[in-house]
Amino acid sequence: FSCLDYEFRHHDYPRTKMWNESRDCCSWDGVTCDLLTGHVIGLDLSCSQFGESIHPNSSLFQLDHLQTLKLDNNNFNHSSIPHNIGRLTNLRHLQLSGFEGRIPIEISYLTDLVSLDLYCSKCELDERTFEAMLKNLTNLELLSLSEVNISSRLPVNISSSSLRYVDLESTNLQGVLTESLFLLPKLETLKLGYNDLLEGVLPKIHPSNTLLELSIPHTGISGELPDSIGTLSSLNLLYLEGCQFSGSIPDSIGNLTQITELLLWGNHFTGHIPSTISKLKHLTQLVLSDNSLGGAIPHVFSNLQKLVSLDLSNNNFTGPFPSSVLNLTSLRYIDLSHNSLNGTIHSWVFSLPSLHDLKLHHNQFNRVDDEIQTNPTLETLYLSHNQLNGPFPRSLANLTSLDFLDFSSNNITGDVGINITFPRLSALFLSSCELKDFPHLLRNLKTLQFLDISNNKIRGGIPNWFSNMRWDSLEHLNVSHNFLTGHLGEFHYHNLEYFDLRFNFLQGPLPSSICNLSSLRILDLSRNNFSNSIPNCLHMMAKLTVLDLRSNSFSGILDLGNNGINDTFPAWLGTLEELQVLILKSNKFHGPISARKRFGFPQLRIFDLSHNAFNGSLPADFFRNFKAMMKNGRDKSDSRYLISNNEVYEDSVRLVIKGNDMDLERISTIDTAIDLSCNHFEGEIPKSLKDLSSLRLLNLSHNNLIGHIPMELGKLNTLEALDLSWNRLTGKIPQELTAMNFLEFLNLSQNHFGGRIPQGSQFSTFENDSYGGNLDLCGQPLSKQCGTSDSSHVPEPLEEEEEEEDESYFFSGFTWESVVIGYNFGLVVGTIMWSLMFKYRKPKWFVEFF
Repeated sequence: FSCLDYEFRHHDYPRTKMWNESRDCCSWDGVTCDLLTGHVIGLDLSCSQFGESIHPNSSLFQLDHLQTLKLDNNNFNHSSIPHNIGRLTNLRHLQLSGFEGRIPIEISYLTDLVSLDLYCSKCELDERTFEAMLKNLTNLELLSLSEVNISSRLPVNISSSSLRYVDLESTNLQGVLTESLFLLPKLETLKLGYNDLLEGVLPKIHPSNTLLELSIPHTGISGELPDSIGTLSSLNLLYLEGCQFSGSIPDSIGNLTQITELLLWGNHFTGHIPSTISKLKHLTQLVLSDNSLGGAIPHVFSNLQKLVSLDLSNNNFTGPFPSSVLNLTSLRYIDLSHNSLNGTIHSWVFSLPSLHDLKLHHNQFNRVDDEIQTNPTLETLYLSHNQLNGPFPRSLANLTSLDFLDFSSNNITGDVGINITFPRLSALFLSSCELKDFPHLLRNLKTLQFLDISNNKIRGGIPNWFSNMRWDSLEHLNVSHNFLTGHLGEFHYHNLEYFDLRFNFLQGPLPSSICNLSSLRILDLSRNNFSNSIPNCLHMMAKLTVLDLRSNSFSGILDLGNNGINDTFPAWLGTLEELQVLILKSNKFHGPISARKRFGFPQLRIFDLSHNAFNGSLPADFFRNFKAMMKNGRDKSDSRYLISNNEVYEDSVRLVIKGNDMDLERISTIDTAIDLSCNHFEGEIPKSLKDLSSLRLLNLSHNNLIGHIPMELGKLNTLEALDLSWNRLTGKIPQELTAMNFLEFLNLSQNHFGGRIPQGSQFSTFENDSYGGNLDLCGQPLSKQCGTSDSSHVPEPLEEEEEEEDESYFFSGFTWESVVIGYNFGLVVGTIMWSLMFKYRKPKWFVEFF
């Protein structure tokens, strides 16, 4: 054992640093010896922080009498399981993790194995080794291969009849689910979930009094749930969520009298909740959400005295709140949202002694009981999107432990004369109601973190008492889409991260206190009448990801959107390293774009400087800063919305086609675009653009660019739209551009190109308009054949007047227009003022892009 001592101890691992050759190795931590022979029969080095691989000839494999080996929760430096593991023929228990690569077939030689636990998400198990395991390891009782990449079918024949526990979750199992595993006579736990390619129907289940857990969630299993499911008389846990089951839930489900957790959500079940569920007296969790169940919710819950969680959301239930939950003293969580329930929310609903969370949003309830007893347990209450009318319900004041209250999208008119104190409330949502004043109850709230009173009818100035509130914990404040007037006073919410005042009538300068918002991530003051200069302190807000100041009357160095400021490029924006979308279009910016060393924007995905007066060349180093555009963005499976700090900022895009508006919502991480059109840029197109491998839209039209199109642009294989029209470009169109397999829009018109138009791939789909005004071009789709010449013309220089007169040529390529329209709590889009407007006759490519 001395070799093993040196091998593991000289690295000073926590479990082995106390190993000492002067002491009997049987006394070492993690070592177990046979009391009679003194042979080492157990070695437990789990959680030992190993960082080295095990050498193939390690002395570990000389422990011929070893029966138990545990090496889990370590890191073996990207190494694979050594083949010599097969020499430990006396092993009964093997537990490994932290390895990578192919699992050796030699493990199937360990025929004495009783338990095999291989947890390694970067390991692969080929079909031959998998079948050999299930054939040779006849003594196996526990098999856990969770997250191992198997990528093969389940074997039809399984010789390991002793199996009690089988975990094959997240292993990329494929093919049809067979009954082979269900025939194992001693099986207690079967876990096959999170294998999308595992399909077929649930096979007929043979009666079993041993199976305790059946877990097949998030697979492609479809069809009806068989009646034979009721023969699993000892079943405790049934997880079938996120599959493709359809039809009715069988009445035989009531025979599972020992079940504690029943999860059937995310399927296509129809019909009613079976009345036999009332027999499941041990049930603690019932989740039937996200199906197509309907009708009135039956009175089946009164016997379920151990029920803790009830979720029937996202179905088609109608009628009143189910009164059969009245006596469920253990119930902590109720979610009946997204149904068509109606009537009154009775006081007894709030009397459930253990209730913590109540979600009744998106229903048709029209009243809350006037009398509610004090409830010290309820913390979360969702009542949004119902038909509640009148003043804020006074009875809710007795919910003294309330932490989260969402009353949005109801017809609540106010709370005048009502004294309500929620001592623990941290989140209050009253958006899209009928409020005409700032709610008085806000005066009593000291612990707010989230406040949304947007989309109401609040008029007049922001009251002094509101501005003077000392909400040190407030992070999210949304007062947008109201009728506020007057000046924005000094405020004291210095920990704000989300501040939205858009679509009001506020005016005057911004208060100096805005400079104290060092944690700000989203600031939207658009669509007001603010004036004076924009504070320079904004460049100190390093966490800022959204800044929208458009459609105001600001003056000074920065104007983001239709304010008409005449200034140079605001280079200080480069210090905002989290900035993802920057649009400065339609202003009077002028001068060159700075390529100074500090210029950053590593996260930028949308960059629009169109319709200004920028000039000078496009510096190659400028585009090398756009690191986020250098990642491959073609795979839509990796698409997600731009987020920032768990708050939602939803942006929409308005596509304008010949005067018709089309709204497209939100920005994805695969949406990348550069629009520098309608400026005075000159010089050649930088070759460094080729590195922006995820770029999907490039518009350099209406400038004074010269030279050839760099052949390197052909490497932009995700590009879907390219507009170089109305420049002074010359030479041939590079054949390399035909490698752009996703290109759906091309405009090279009004340049001085010559020679044959490249053919192949997407170029075969473009029509004459893509090449108009280039009189020396020939070949398809033009009628001019190559080999003929016309010496009677000389290319005319591009005049600015000519551009303006013929601005409509080919629908002017494509342009952008900011139409940022929505915020909602729950998802945050981390962007800065973004919008799109394309004037192009066939928007298919654009619609798919977004």
